[in-house]
Amino acid sequence: MNRWELLALIFCCLACLALTLAAPASADDLDQLRARGELRHMGEPYANFITGAGDGLSVEVMKAFAAHLKVRYRFVPTTWGTAIGDLLGRKISMTGGEAVLGEPQPVRGDVWAGGVTVLPWRQKVMAFSQPTFPNQVWLVARADVKVEPIKPSGDPGKDAAQVKNRLKHLSVLCVPGTCLDGRQYQLDQAGAKLIDYTGKVSDIVAVVVQGQSQALLQDAPDAMVSLQKWPGQLKVIGPVSPVQQMAAAFAPSSPRLRGEFNRFLTQLKRSGRYRAMAQKYYPAVVDYFPEFFAQER
Repeated sequence: MNRWELLALIFCCLACLALTLAAPASADDLDQLRARGELRHMGEPYANFITGAGDGLSVEVMKAFAAHLKVRYRFVPTTWGTAIGDLLGRKISMTGGEAVLGEPQPVRGDVWAGGVTVLPWRQKVMAFSQPTFPNQVWLVARADVKVEPIKPSGDPGKDAAQVKNRLKHLSVLCVPGTCLDGRQYQLDQAGAKLIDYTGKVSDIVAVVVQGQSQALLQDAPDAMVSLQKWPGQLKVIGPVSPVQQMAAAFAPSSPRLRGEFNRFLTQLKRSGRYRAMAQKYYPAVVDYFPEFFAQER
C-alpha cells in the first residue's frame, strides 16, 4: 500500500468515525436491551395509566413486559413536551402542526406509554404498537355551567356536531399540540373561547373546578377518573372527536422490540389478563367501549 492509499484509508476511517459520533443516539433494540438487562419505560403521571405512586395500567403492563423479556423494569419520568425527543434522541419542535426533528440529544427510554393517543403527526416520527386502550376526546364542563349534555345518537360524527352547537361563548381549556387541542376539532370556529393550558395535565381539572374556565377537553379515560375524583362537580357534555386509539410508542429504530411487545400484548389480551388489568384501573371502561374489549376474545 503506497502513501496515498494509506492516507485515503485513514481519511475514510476518520469520516466514518465522525458520522458515527454525529449521529443521534437511538433506543436499543431487542438484543441490546436484553444485554443491558433493563427496560426503560417513559411516562408522566396521567389518569390511572401512571398514577405517580408506582402503579397504573401502563406501569403494570410494562412491568409484565419486562418480566416477559427477563429484564429489570425502570420507570423514567418525562413530560408530554419532551417525551418524543427522549425516545428518539433528537430535539423536537412543532411547526404547522407537524413534528420537526432537530439536534441530537441523549436517548432516555425504550418505550413511551401512559395514555399516548395515536395521532397522524406522531405516526410520522414514532412507531406505535397495536392499540392498548380506546379513547375519545370529550368536552367536560363544571356542573353549574348552563350547557346540557347531548343525547347520544350512536354516531360519533353526529354527536360531535351536537356538542359544537352548544359551544358559543363557552370557555374551554385546551392543551396545545396534543389531542386535547380544540383547534384540531375546529371548536374555535364553532364559537368556543379556547384557553391554552401549559401546566401539568394532572392539574387541569382543578383549574376548571376553581372557576378559571367553564369547560375543558379530556381524554375519555382521564374523564372517567375525574368524575370519580370530583363527584357532582363535573358533567360530560359529549364527544368532540371520533373514537381514537392509544398505544405504546417506540423509536422507529426498535422494530424488534416493538414486534415482541405486540406479541406479548396479544397473548395478554387473549388470556383475559389485560381486560382484568384495564377494569382494575378503569372499572367502567368496558361499558363505554364494549367493542374494543370484545375484539380481545
